[in-house]
Amino acid sequence: MKQTPVDYQTTKRVIESYNLNDFGRATIREVVAIAEQLEKETGTEFIHMEMGVPGLKPAQVGTDAEIRALQNGVAAIYPNINGISELKEEASRFVKAFINTDVAPEHCVPVTGSMQGTFTSFLTCGQCDPLKDAILFIDPGFPVQKQQILVMGYKYVSFDVYEYRGEKLRQILEEYLSKGNIAAIIYSNPNNPAWFCLTDGELQIIGATATKYDTIVIEDLAYFAMDFRKDLGKPFVPPYQPSVSHYTDYYVMQISGSKIFSYAGQRIAVAAISDKLYDRAYEGLTRRYGGGTFGTVYVHRVLYALSSGTSHSAQHALAAMFKAASDGKFDFVEQIKEYGKRAEKLKQIFRKHGFYIVYENDLDAPIADGFYFTISYPGMTGSRLMEELMYYGVSAISLSTTGSQQQGLRACTSFIKSNQYDLLDERLTLFETNNPRQEK
Repeated sequence: MKQTPVDYQTTKRVIESYNLNDFGRATIREVVAIAEQLEKETGTEFIHMEMGVPGLKPAQVGTDAEIRALQNGVAAIYPNINGISELKEEASRFVKAFINTDVAPEHCVPVTGSMQGTFTSFLTCGQCDPLKDAILFIDPGFPVQKQQILVMGYKYVSFDVYEYRGEKLRQILEEYLSKGNIAAIIYSNPNNPAWFCLTDGELQIIGATATKYDTIVIEDLAYFAMDFRKDLGKPFVPPYQPSVSHYTDYYVMQISGSKIFSYAGQRIAVAAISDKLYDRAYEGLTRRYGGGTFGTVYVHRVLYALSSGTSHSAQHALAAMFKAASDGKFDFVEQIKEYGKRAEKLKQIFRKHGFYIVYENDLDAPIADGFYFTISYPGMTGSRLMEELMYYGVSAISLSTTGSQQQGLRACTSFIKSNQYDLLDERLTLFETNNPRQEK
């Protein structure tokens, strides 16, 4: 029996108690539950790298604004389903300041986190044209978004972009979109989990191909401006956050307060719907609802049915954070660079012990250091590595759950504590001893 930091027999028993046919298909929540149970039963500290939860203090400007709003009594009043005017104005200004794109305030819609924003977007996009019944995922991606598709009974297709960067992206998009059944395309940029960043050239390809086949693009900007290789934190000054909004007229951008402002607990985001898409009427929506445009259906039919509005006080918080950032008084990018510093240290430790970075390059440049990175170990599948690391008190999720075709794990930097770098080094030294390297 192996000598491991977490008792071997206890770990084996707890994992088996979850009845998972393939441990690599375990959900994020299942992995968290197993790790927490093992911590409780064995008293061994885990290095949690499975959950993409912010690990920094929330932006004070947001907290202060929300407290003021609550003191002024907004908790007693239903918020307007369209959103409070202050947030809509500041969201529009924020998009201009950091993306250099014009979206009218009326078309910036508060949602209960980007999770609700994508759910509402999927649902609405899938009703526009009865012939378009599938969502295309440019993978790897956020696993729960596919769960949303399954919940609403839609179809989805996907491809791993690993082999289709640059001009190759055009060919694979043509292959899928030319079939005529794709209602919308979704991707994250920077990417969750691989952390590569689609370039302006690649976004131009996505925009042009989507326009050619009249397909809506859903751009998930959960990690807005977190490509720390560029200085994206100066308002109204280039370089700007790359966006498909420069290359097509039909898009929905999801801009969340969770990661960039560390405001995840209040579940607040904005769906910025392009002006032309917001005002466009679709035959499928007219048949179903008797009229309306994409935007009015999105807000007054779908979003209204889902939540009847977004937290009143949290809207005031997000408005204040957007305003401070656009005014140049709050450098949110500088604050979240901590994630990049953590990633750099963690990668060094993993590489020292024979691991390699799966998505290592971003076209011709090394991948950025940020919120996530991907790891693998020679001779091990992602599922085997994921389970094996549990015995060493390291929890992460398999890339297979993200739509990736590569073998490995997604590791998140957000929960790493300063004392855990040495702890990780120590545990991976034992891991390497117990699992001698094989050729990659």
